[in-house]
Amino acid sequence: MSKFRERVIGTLLASGLASSLLATPALAEKLGLGRAALPEELAAWDHDVRPDGLGLPEGSGDVLTGEELFSEHCAVCHGEFAEGVDNWPKLAGGMGTLDRDDPLKTVGSYWPYLSTTWDYVHRSMPFGNAQSLSDDDVYAIVAYILYSNDLVDDDFVLSKENFTEVELPNAGGFIIDDRDTTELPLFIREPCMTDCKETVEITAHATVLDVTPNDTTDDAPAAGAAEAATAEDPAPEVAVAEAAPEAAPEAAVEVAAEAPAQTAAADPELVAAGEKVFKKCAACHKVGEGAKNAVGPVLNGIVGRTAGTVEGFKYSKPMQDAGAGGLVWTPEELSGYLADPKTYLPKNKMSFAGLKKDSDLEAVIAYLSTLGQ
Repeated sequence: MSKFRERVIGTLLASGLASSLLATPALAEKLGLGRAALPEELAAWDHDVRPDGLGLPEGSGDVLTGEELFSEHCAVCHGEFAEGVDNWPKLAGGMGTLDRDDPLKTVGSYWPYLSTTWDYVHRSMPFGNAQSLSDDDVYAIVAYILYSNDLVDDDFVLSKENFTEVELPNAGGFIIDDRDTTELPLFIREPCMTDCKETVEITAHATVLDVTPNDTTDDAPAAGAAEAATAEDPAPEVAVAEAAPEAAPEAAVEVAAEAPAQTAAADPELVAAGEKVFKKCAACHKVGEGAKNAVGPVLNGIVGRTAGTVEGFKYSKPMQDAGAGGLVWTPEELSGYLADPKTYLPKNKMSFAGLKKDSDLEAVIAYLSTLGQ
């Protein structure tokens, strides 16, 4: 035994600590300090959940329970529909945006594995009260996040048994990082300092040469710019086309008059399905007898109504302008709006990400068409 080890053991014995250490699992052999972790300690630290389901605990949770839990624990930051509040992360939507300059990366659009979602909720959420949720609560919240991304229906139950059957849309969107062999060599090679290209060609000119402040002699367009401007002149035709909405009110009135007839014969099963879809809307919109404006306007009589005209509700400026411009909520207009509210009418107040399934759109509009004034 080394002198150092002798001194350490001697000190521990003198302080009365050695007896407690010797009573625990074997002393670490290399340095003679500490002890091996107990199986219970390893289990407490090991929360790892893998894409193949390894590490998942027993349990299950359904969408409707998850919606209640999400509203209670998560919506203050992530919104009632997982659409995100202010700068807090959005968890739903963003499908088809990954090829854009500013993609929306959510569970539905970007994350490759559901195990990441489960593990994150289980390990880190709710914010400020992490690991306070039961395993069943986590299953339910993850089920609701899937539902918010239109990946499962509202009667879906997520469990350990069916966990690996859920494949996220971007599961195949990730590749092995091979930058060490494909990109790194390009950046570590010797830089070119002279004669790096065989020829240098001018490929474009600035359209305006006004580069010197207060110099009136350089205001002329560059050669070719005038021709380019002439080619772009057909703007008056566009202006005429844009003037057409002035005639919209009359057309809108006609459509508004036709709308009830189009929806009067709605399929009862379709209406029933629409009532289920409407649960996504019910947190903000009220319908039926005695309904009042809430976060959103009351939706009684929405089909065939001019946009932005529910009495007592404070609409956004874009919605008011749309109504003044003749927008009427025909089934077709509602379908476009409910599919993507922010794109259909930018800067309106509705935070809902939209219904992605055509069947849901058809059903909920059929249901709304049955609601009178």
